[in-house]
Amino acid sequence: MIRDLGKRIDELVWGDSLQQYGLPGRVLNGVLQNLYAVLRDIFSGQLTLRSMSLVYTTLLSVVPLIAFSFAVLKGLGVDQQLRARLVTILEPLGERGDEITRQIMTLVENVNGSVLGGLGLAFFIYTAISMIEKIEESFNYVWYVSKPRSFARRFTEYMLVLLIGPVAIVIALGAIASLQNETIVLWLANNAVFGPVFAATTRLTPYLLVTGVFTFMYWYMPNANVRFRSALIGGIAGGFLWATAGVIFAAFLANTTNIQAIYASFAIAIFALIWLYLNWLILLIGAQLAFYFQNPAYLRIGRREPRLSNAMRERLALNSMLLVGIAFRDSDKSIDLRQLSQELRIPSITIAPIIADLENSGLLTTNEKDMLLPGREMSRITLTDILDVVRIDGETGSHRDPKWNSLVENIGDKVDAAVQQTIANRSLSTLLDELETET
Repeated sequence: MIRDLGKRIDELVWGDSLQQYGLPGRVLNGVLQNLYAVLRDIFSGQLTLRSMSLVYTTLLSVVPLIAFSFAVLKGLGVDQQLRARLVTILEPLGERGDEITRQIMTLVENVNGSVLGGLGLAFFIYTAISMIEKIEESFNYVWYVSKPRSFARRFTEYMLVLLIGPVAIVIALGAIASLQNETIVLWLANNAVFGPVFAATTRLTPYLLVTGVFTFMYWYMPNANVRFRSALIGGIAGGFLWATAGVIFAAFLANTTNIQAIYASFAIAIFALIWLYLNWLILLIGAQLAFYFQNPAYLRIGRREPRLSNAMRERLALNSMLLVGIAFRDSDKSIDLRQLSQELRIPSITIAPIIADLENSGLLTTNEKDMLLPGREMSRITLTDILDVVRIDGETGSHRDPKWNSLVENIGDKVDAAVQQTIANRSLSTLLDELETET
């Protein structure tokens, strides 16, 4: 019965039975496919594990992050607006949210250079940057990115986020506040027809801000080429889930008097941890939806470990080295793993192990900008060297002097001889010359 039910669900979600109902059917089919894919990813455990890891990192870095933000905003004289945003984020916790906000603000106000000292200040900077680093790693996981930004690029961009992020939020809040004082806005607010709509829009402002922050993070944080439209779809979905989860969690807290009586003062910490976990999980779910919107081919297969045939591995190695050679010969071109993935139309997570093997064999190297370069003179990189990386290298040596059948051994020798005859005396340089002759 369970097997039949699963088969029917699979046919409904991935079949074309809903397509016959026109646009509503196609929209419903897309919603079901994305819902199926996200639930599958949640139950696989990785999204939940990464959310819990981010909760742990948050506990260490929340005070340094807010302290950095306040240090920037105090210079502008608008630091109290950040406190109001913190209250909004913790609003589903009710009175406990206000209490947690007061405690965090007390900790932040106690943070100063004379109290911390050099070592303490360095620890605060490290925990603040590690928070953003953890977020990037989680987004890279969602986007199948195997290679993060370089350390120098990470440090520069993270510090920009820490310095500019709070200012951007306050500027947005200030713009909204100034608009509310305009004559036309006041007229709309007092108008009998437009007044209710305006009031509803005002109440939606915090959720629109959350949607904007989510969209920026989905577009900026992964070390991948994320289209703005995909990030916006993920941001809208994440903002909607965040608002919905806030309402549900607030209702849950209102009906947990027994739990609060049991845990007493620990209840505040427990509820805060649960709310943090839900926030991070929602953020990663939105990122997953943004990825699926941009890469719908992954909806059904999900995150399966790539399994390549030997023939595919050989072609990947040769094509990768050829593309690196083409870019190296052209002074106006360069290529990295992401561009290689786009050129070959194969996910970077599939190519990365082969690129790593080519690097370990000295056939490839990377510069300070993570661009791929030939590991040595291309005339000294034979096609035999490239194929050996995927055909021979990488054996663990766990076998003990295998004994082949003489007939099988003979066939294997003939196959190896045929390969050697095909690529004999040919190097990467000669392959590039042949390509230029053809074009």
